[in-house]
Amino acid sequence: MYLEIISPDKKLYSGEVKSVSLPGSEGSFGVLNNHAPIISSLKSGIIMVIDNEQASHTFTINGGVAEVLKNKIVILAE
Repeated sequence: MYLEIISPDKKLYSGEVKSVSLPGSEGSFGVLNNHAPIISSLKSGIIMVIDNEQASHTFTINGGVAEVLKNKIVILAE
């Protein structure tokens, strides 16, 4: 699945990933391939990404919004 993390200043990440863990405003949740469509607000916390090479990436955010649709995740992060 394809992930984009965008902040007001720049694009923080874009590429194919295996999994993403997000700090949802109602609780943390994970996204894997073929996840159901969802739009969620995000609270302050850490986004954890596992890419296709099994490398781990972390991003600290102060909130934002995530959209999952058709194996594409777009995160607008503060």
